Amino acid sequence: MTTDIQSATSVSDLDRSKVLHNGEKVPLTFTDEELERRLAGLRLIMAQKELDAVVLTSYHNIKYYSDFLFTYFGRSYALVVTAADHVTVSANIDAGMPWRRGYGENIVYTDWRRDNYIHAIQEALRQRGVTPRRLGVEDDTLPLDNRNKIQAAFDGAELVDVAQAAMRQRMVKSAEEIEVIKHGARIGDLGGEAIRAAIGEGVAEFEVALAGTEAMVREIARTFPHSDIRDTWVWFQSGINTDGAHNWPTTRRIERGDILSLNCFPMISGYYTALERTLFYGEPDARSLELWKINVEVHERGLELIKPGAVCKEIAAELNEIYVSYGLLANRTFGYGHSFGVLSHYYGREAGLELREDIDTVLEPGMVVSMEPMITVLDGQPGAGGYREHDILVVTENGAENITKFPYGPEHNILGA
Repeated sequence: MTTDIQSATSVSDLDRSKVLHNGEKVPLTFTDEELERRLAGLRLIMAQKELDAVVLTSYHNIKYYSDFLFTYFGRSYALVVTAADHVTVSANIDAGMPWRRGYGENIVYTDWRRDNYIHAIQEALRQRGVTPRRLGVEDDTLPLDNRNKIQAAFDGAELVDVAQAAMRQRMVKSAEEIEVIKHGARIGDLGGEAIRAAIGEGVAEFEVALAGTEAMVREIARTFPHSDIRDTWVWFQSGINTDGAHNWPTTRRIERGDILSLNCFPMISGYYTALERTLFYGEPDARSLELWKINVEVHERGLELIKPGAVCKEIAAELNEIYVSYGLLANRTFGYGHSFGVLSHYYGREAGLELREDIDTVLEPGMVVSMEPMITVLDGQPGAGGYREHDILVVTENGAENITKFPYGPEHNILGA
């Protein structure tokens, strides 16, 4: 039922919360069966922790359990889950969109009083007959101010962290999730081809990036005609700008002899995927070519190590030894890979599934991880620049499937020679 907008003689007459069914539900990214599977997993966590309800507040968990991806803009959001029901809590500024693009019911809170967000959470539980004694929250992302307000609103309840348990659930992907991620890898490859075609002497980094972004956005719209079109982007760097993995495109223009870094990020309904490659415009010098080949050696060994039963920290330790043998360990800039999924509207990973020395997670079928070794040589040194390759692998029962098809290495990615 749609709630009509009521006339009011003053702000004090306006509702603190309301139901706003505007239009019709749109097809979601995932089936009802898939979303019920996820909610069932969360309810199992609730039962194990003896929770009466959970209030999820992060980008990743609201998206994961309801398929609704919010835009913050200074307003808080929530997904309230009980043993029998669930409801998203969204800001009035979004009107009926959260209901249309979310699984299940939705409560809208208004701006007319300061703590209407907290009031809406209370209302969601009251309507479902739940007075929580133990209430799940996400301590890793919940701002202290909001945590204190939730605690005050439910002053008889104990707040219990569910963030780590929910993360472990998200680490193993379903068949539907893997299908979306595979499309992301395919679309990233298309973005890479558009970037290759746009590279030329004198072309600005941002112009190359725009070509890749446009190609990916159009393919996302074609493949997922009901999805939000949002947040897909490219980092394309040249010369000294390749030194960091997350450097944005600039107005710098490509010069002959430049090292280049191609980074495509097709965002499908909040699911992060990536393609990253080292290229050169013109023939690289001898030291640059040597460094590039060393990084490819690490990359290829890393691809071989990803399989069920492998331990994240042991993969990192073995790859470290290759860099040590070349005297390049200190040139490493970050871990060797990470998971995929929804962490926020930009980056998708779970902190417990990274290929780093301090992570003891054992890989299992259904996990999706990258292999992306990178070294940086500082300006003024032979071979200066950042070298990085990036593939996405789906762990299977017997090994891993590499779903990235864009070629890597000097045999394929020296352009304009």
